[in-house]
Amino acid sequence: MQPRNMSMSGVVDLAAVKAATEAKAKAEQARAQRQETGPGAAPASPLVIEVTEATFESDVLQRSAEVPVVISFWADQAEQSKQLNAVLERLAGEYRGRFVLGTAEVYANQMLFQQFGVQGVPAVFAVLAGQAMPLFQGAAPEEQITEVLDQVIAVAEQRFGIVGAEVDPGEAAAQPAEPAPPRPATPQELALSAAHEALDAGDLAGAVQAYRNVLSDEPANTEAKLGLAQAELLQRVEGADPQQVRKAAADAPADIDAQLAASDLDLVGGHVEDAFGRLVDTVRRTAGEDRDRARLRLLELFEVIGPEDPRVAAARTALARVLF
Repeated sequence: MQPRNMSMSGVVDLAAVKAATEAKAKAEQARAQRQETGPGAAPASPLVIEVTEATFESDVLQRSAEVPVVISFWADQAEQSKQLNAVLERLAGEYRGRFVLGTAEVYANQMLFQQFGVQGVPAVFAVLAGQAMPLFQGAAPEEQITEVLDQVIAVAEQRFGIVGAEVDPGEAAAQPAEPAPPRPATPQELALSAAHEALDAGDLAGAVQAYRNVLSDEPANTEAKLGLAQAELLQRVEGADPQQVRKAAADAPADIDAQLAASDLDLVGGHVEDAFGRLVDTVRRTAGEDRDRARLRLLELFEVIGPEDPRVAAARTALARVLF
């Protein structure tokens, strides 16, 4: 089959990948880093890589935010696919880092084979900013292959702001880049790490204070918010008698403290829907300060579970119904 003109039609959604705007930001950051290190710096990776399911995230998805990645699916029994790989490997050297070639053996990578919807080998795809698009299947004249590669590079730059750094293929093979020295941790990162360590060690009071210290300097830190919500929840249920707490809640439905304590135990015990439902009902049956306390406790438990959990979304909807 002949190569087709590059377009965004037929794009395969690879899920959990960077959006185009994020890709542009990463590309700009990568270019700035390359400028800092200078043109003579060793390349970060070879121009031809072997793609596996285990390395797909780092070698393809993440890298595709900085350079176009062309993936060639091949099989040892298909001589045509091995011949195509040889052409693509030579072109990767000639293009000097404007794209990276990844080769994936289909029998060793069945999940990738299915995810990309490959019908047969050889099959060639491009991955740009975490999105895959089919290029061609079967053998093709080298002139047409280079046309498609030029289109891939143009789309990467125009749509996503992705431009691969020029690399000397000889140096890439002979002098693998040394890993950059680790960046020193910032004071905020050190404080967050100390908070995590206190939580892991069971020092709940220390963890609560440490997370609050982080949030005092960085109120939007989502990791610290989650850690604080977890530490405070564990602190509230520490030493509680589950039987007594549940009996008190059942005997006194109007007792706000009893309902809050029972909802905490529900959540810690893994009964997430029960915890959320109890607090939504408490909000519905109360008013004034008691209603505010129940609503705020529910929001705290949302933080523990995480906003992406569908149970949180359902409980938010239920809460909105009783509030408005």
